Amino acid sequence: MFDLQGDSPSLIRAVYQNPKFSPRNDLDGIYRYADWMPVKRILSNSCAPVTYRSKKLGKFLGLKNLYITFSGWNPKIKARFKTCSFKETEAYSVLARLDENEKRILIVQSAGNTARAFAQVCSDNRIPVVICIPSDCLRELWFRKRLHKCVKVIAVPPGYDYYDAITLGEKLSIDPGYLLEGGAKNIARRDGMGTTVLSFAEKTGRIPDAYFQAVGSGTGAIAAWENACRLAEDGGFGENDMKVYVAQNKPFTLIYDSWKAGSANLSPLTEEEGRQRAEKILAKVLSNRKPPYGIHGGLFEVLQKSGGDVFLADNDDILYWMMQFRELEGYDILPAAAVAVSALAQAVKEERLKRDDYVMLNCTGGGVIGSMSKGCVYKEPDLVIDPETPAEEIISKVNSLF
Repeated sequence: MFDLQGDSPSLIRAVYQNPKFSPRNDLDGIYRYADWMPVKRILSNSCAPVTYRSKKLGKFLGLKNLYITFSGWNPKIKARFKTCSFKETEAYSVLARLDENEKRILIVQSAGNTARAFAQVCSDNRIPVVICIPSDCLRELWFRKRLHKCVKVIAVPPGYDYYDAITLGEKLSIDPGYLLEGGAKNIARRDGMGTTVLSFAEKTGRIPDAYFQAVGSGTGAIAAWENACRLAEDGGFGENDMKVYVAQNKPFTLIYDSWKAGSANLSPLTEEEGRQRAEKILAKVLSNRKPPYGIHGGLFEVLQKSGGDVFLADNDDILYWMMQFRELEGYDILPAAAVAVSALAQAVKEERLKRDDYVMLNCTGGGVIGSMSKGCVYKEPDLVIDPETPAEEIISKVNSLF
């Protein structure tokens, strides 16, 4: 069932039949958390986020109880995300929510990691999908082997950004034969991403005192908060006193600017400004121009209710923490994850954390070096089309691919 409250626009939150956190030992991968996921079936090759207590990074930062929740490739800690990104948690939840007999073709709009995750999971499970992505992000579409033909990639030309890819998908969705994935509004996406906090709770037996993550849309942080609330309602994991700390990559600072202005409304950002700023950041996936920020249940409310804050990291910070993390923890992380590490370091420096606090660092991707060690193939776009093209022409061209 769904929790519907109020008469203004809001994110719908799922209310599950089992109010107790009950990991399923009879199911593999992420589906061990199926009781708190809106799934209708079990798909193959999933992996759950892995939480472990950090010794070296924790010591380096002066934190006694730093736990890293990693969603990437590192078989040594049993993390086997083939695409090296926690976006797989979304894909395995969203796609498992679809009925096995669904005839409509799914549309996924992405700046990179989400595209790679959905493409891989759809390929493995033979689920037709159209991926809409900026041409500038096509380098993110690397895979260990060639994808199944059920995966089609539609790119907007160079110079266009993630929002333009969203526009392309929206025009395609006018045709009843297609189905938009839904982004942050899709409860399956959020509850898949929220398994990171469930992994932490299963490892530690409690809700984090502080949670750190880099954000583009902020959907992962919203999902983390929602599951922290569920854990508090369970009664066995303590109160939900979790402070949600998120971070962005300068100069793409839309969420930071809006939050620091004390406003539930997004700060002004033109399309041209958004594109220019997105071009300058290393963590390209953190460049969403229309995040679910001010909507009820969105990121503004999460930050407000949790007593959280927003940090910034520039490209030099990212490179520094990518190198430090590899030296201390022994594996590589993606730029967005390094933004979260930078935020954590800033919070320590500003004495926002106590030495004994239970801190969750959501490392949303990494292990690319190890995953690609045996080589990879890139998925070329099946179609490159201007987002200003009329919807009827877009639909016709995409239909011809199937």
